[in-house]
Amino acid sequence: MSRPPGAEVYRVDWTPGSDELHGTCHCGAERSGQDPVELWEWMLGHPTGHAAGHSPGAAEEDG
Repeated sequence: MSRPPGAEVYRVDWTPGSDELHGTCHCGAERSGQDPVELWEWMLGHPTGHAAGHSPGAAEEDG
């Protein structure tokens, strides 16, 4: 199935055996955490706190 032009894709993956979630924004920025609401707010708040290629957890350190 193809996406319409300009469609944004957000992704949250769960790490089996843990409480860890890994979010990926449509811009390529990544963040890990345990709170799904916080991850979605971060992704939907694009571009605040985003930089393509951010390593997991880097957003938390940026403040």
